Amino acid sequence: MWRYLILFILCFQYSQAQKPSFNPMDIKMGLEKFNTVGTVLYIAAHPDDENSRLLAYLVREKHLRTCYLSLNRGEGGQNLIGKEQGAALGIIRTNELLQARAVDGAEQFFTRVIDFGYSKSPEETFQFWNHDSVLSDVVYLIRKLQPDVIITRFPTTGEGGHGHHTASAILAGEAFRITNNSKYYPHQLGRVKPWQAKTLYWNTFNFGSNNTQRDDQLKTDVGLFNSLIGESYNEIAAQSRSQHKSQGFGVSTNRGSSLEYLKNIDGDTLCNILFCNNDFSWGRIKGAEKIKTEGEKVLAEFDYENPQKSLPLLFELYDEVAKLKDDYWREQKTKELKQLILQCSGIWFEAVANNYFVTPGDSVNLKLNIINYRNAEVYLKKISYDKFGNTTLDRKLEENKLISQDQTFQVPSKEPYSFPYWLLKSPIAGRYQISDPSLIGKPINDAAFSINFTLDINGHDLSFSAPVNYKWTDPTEGEKYRPVDITPPASVNFNENVCMMMNGKQQEIKLTVRSLKSTFTGQLSVEVPAGYKAEPSEFNISNLNKNDRLTFTTIISIIGTNSTMPVPGAMKIKLSSPSTEVAYSLHEMNYQHIPYQMLFQEAEIKLVPVELSTTPKNIGYIEGAGDDVMACMLQMGYRVTLLKEENIKNDDLSKFDVIVTGVRAYNTNSWLNSYRQKLMDYVNGGGNYVVQYNTNNNLGKLGENIGPYPFKISRDRVTDELAVMEMVLPNHDILNVPNKITKADFDNWIQERGIYFASDADKAYAMPLSCHDKGENPLTGGLITAPFGKGFFTYTGLVFFRELPAGVPGAYRLFANIIEQKRH
Repeated sequence: MWRYLILFILCFQYSQAQKPSFNPMDIKMGLEKFNTVGTVLYIAAHPDDENSRLLAYLVREKHLRTCYLSLNRGEGGQNLIGKEQGAALGIIRTNELLQARAVDGAEQFFTRVIDFGYSKSPEETFQFWNHDSVLSDVVYLIRKLQPDVIITRFPTTGEGGHGHHTASAILAGEAFRITNNSKYYPHQLGRVKPWQAKTLYWNTFNFGSNNTQRDDQLKTDVGLFNSLIGESYNEIAAQSRSQHKSQGFGVSTNRGSSLEYLKNIDGDTLCNILFCNNDFSWGRIKGAEKIKTEGEKVLAEFDYENPQKSLPLLFELYDEVAKLKDDYWREQKTKELKQLILQCSGIWFEAVANNYFVTPGDSVNLKLNIINYRNAEVYLKKISYDKFGNTTLDRKLEENKLISQDQTFQVPSKEPYSFPYWLLKSPIAGRYQISDPSLIGKPINDAAFSINFTLDINGHDLSFSAPVNYKWTDPTEGEKYRPVDITPPASVNFNENVCMMMNGKQQEIKLTVRSLKSTFTGQLSVEVPAGYKAEPSEFNISNLNKNDRLTFTTIISIIGTNSTMPVPGAMKIKLSSPSTEVAYSLHEMNYQHIPYQMLFQEAEIKLVPVELSTTPKNIGYIEGAGDDVMACMLQMGYRVTLLKEENIKNDDLSKFDVIVTGVRAYNTNSWLNSYRQKLMDYVNGGGNYVVQYNTNNNLGKLGENIGPYPFKISRDRVTDELAVMEMVLPNHDILNVPNKITKADFDNWIQERGIYFASDADKAYAMPLSCHDKGENPLTGGLITAPFGKGFFTYTGLVFFRELPAGVPGAYRLFANIIEQKRH
């Protein structure tokens, strides 16, 4: 199961400039949405579980408020685009969801639970998540969003495979039946009120051999072409789906009619067409008769060439909506009207800062840029620069004239850092602890700063808020935006992710301090647990300018003898200055498809004593989807060279004792299959070729054979990291040379034992290990190895890519034995 790493990731709301679309087609669709009074909630387990095609159809064709509730943020998944795991991967996948929603138009929400990796049953899932806690979150969000219809992606009967999938359907069904009963979770009723959705559907699917669609189910064609947008919902869905880049879910576009199937599960089960008994007009809202009439009128009279002509009716509607007693729809439709008024007025604005990060006590410049693209009568009346101060003015926004107003302020010394709300506390029982329950469901933090301003538009005062971003020009990408972060005054980074104390030897650790403040002065202290010593342990930092770096070296030693080796522990850094007593490490995550992120975690490194026998080896490493295995091999004392295609093609591979491939190397490097013969010749000549896990799916097809003898890569896995590992071939060299492997070497593994095990392996392969999840048959395909000519070939689905960076001693010992294999 996935274990939590305290990680603070600075992230804010979707970080593009606030640019309302002035396209008359978009305004027309906005008017159609205003005249539609209905909400749909789609529920599944993970980022990428959602049906983007159906979401796009519900938003763009049916004009419904459409929300996707992903129970978790995908922290326990794999990462195709980088090395991030755990909470950091959850940030990537959260932002990929927000990018997807920006394409299909739906809104994004989450519960507090954590993705702990693959689960084989809902029972196992609820053991980790706590059923009552996550049900409470689902009930809360249904009461908050007040959906007329709830749709699940998966059934309660297990056809969805993953235990999280089945759990999401169970929770949706249970919540559907109790959200209107005030006896359940009464503590929520100060913030939300009981609510009863009308219908619960299951959106059935046809995933290859797993077809749950039936002719007697409700059908709707979602492959329609929207002439206002100029795209079909299939095309929109493909763009949305392709935002899940970390999971390799880029897809091509299907064009033409596309049926979605839905099965009535609960509530109004008599419909044979979608929404047959739902009234999504203003007629459903008491006291909205005038809104209904005027809303239809403004839509009918909309002038594509002169959208500003709609402003008088829009302001009348704004006043009428303000009178509604229905809090939910008053809030939602007020937001929609303010957006429509901006679009019809032609008012564009943005709020920007002069840097993408600032520390408490330093200064920041905040600027409002605003322009009136049309000839509406607009005056800028007031600007509020967040908490810093106000400016009153009465400046007319002349047509097509950009106005900029800015001021520089000092950030208060006690201003909190922009750490994500769900990571402020360590999680318990598989879920995040969130102090403010009103934050439950929010995808990410609000912006660190915002500029609020008041406009007089055609004689009506309206207030707006713009999140502050940092804007810059990339020489290849053009204009870009990213969040503005409030950061600690300095960061301290290590040269390793974990410090393996091999055979009691001293280890050198480099500490790089980066000033994030205009000028930083302080003292860095190294604190080690009992049984260790750091020399030197204190370093002075004087007048380090912003973004300058200073590197120190400390030597870590074990106190005592090998017979009294200390237990693993954390070396912690303390950074003392007038503005801080806590040190944080910083990792900047700059992926082009999501807003750039700054990731902070408390500055500490794990010290792990390990008895490890190795011999000098020259190793070639072929990168895959991204992992830290290469860095771990360097710590083991091996010389490691990164190999690219040109190296495999042109170099004499015999100079490498071992070649290791990173995870999914065959999936992500399409060229690798082309060099099978050269790699097998390398093995035949005495080389040791080690292949970490790959998948045999649409993410890069594997060749017929990647080893010297046939085997297949299955979807078999062992998800219980505590599963007993049996030594099937206890005398095999891989379990004995040079390190004697015992069951103790499988203690303290994290998240799982292995994934994508080998199956149908030729009898030439030895399979020395066996493990299985509870109630299942033993699996022996986690590690297969065979001699070939003078060398060895090994395939392993054991998750060394998780265990080695986590500092699991037994994983190092077993991986060393795999590397050290040789013919006698």
